Amino acid sequence: MDAKLKQEIPPDMARKEGMRLLARASFEELNAAWAALAEKPDVSPVRGPETGLVMVRGRIGGGGDAFNLGEATVSRATIRLSTGEIGHGQLLGTDKQRARLAAIFDALFQRDADRSAVEALHRTIASRIEAEDRRTAEETAATRVDFFTMVRGDD
Repeated sequence: MDAKLKQEIPPDMARKEGMRLLARASFEELNAAWAALAEKPDVSPVRGPETGLVMVRGRIGGGGDAFNLGEATVSRATIRLSTGEIGHGQLLGTDKQRARLAAIFDALFQRDADRSAVEALHRTIASRIEAEDRRTAEETAATRVDFFTMVRGDD
């Protein structure tokens, strides 16, 4: 995040956004960031990593009564750094190692000394997600049909 955004976003919201990005990070992105750390912290597991199910709920029309749509597989982990920070990682799927790494980077984000490295990881993840979203939008736009400009055959 640049300096202007850092001032405007409260710390708890920045962490929430960071956790959102870490949940969408690939194993390769997390593993590369872990390998790039000069000093790796001592990490103790608090919970997991473990895999389970959560119930996904929906609403008809976005505002109607809630209903159970189905279950989704999730992985989660909670770790503690030797300096006391606790990190949480949770993501869709069954990749326990990815959940553990996400928890580690959540904990590192809470340390002033490591925050800039974690923010660089956040930027990397965000730029990949934006590129994927842009590519999906372009693919979708290529199939768009504008029915109002088509010529009818009975003219």
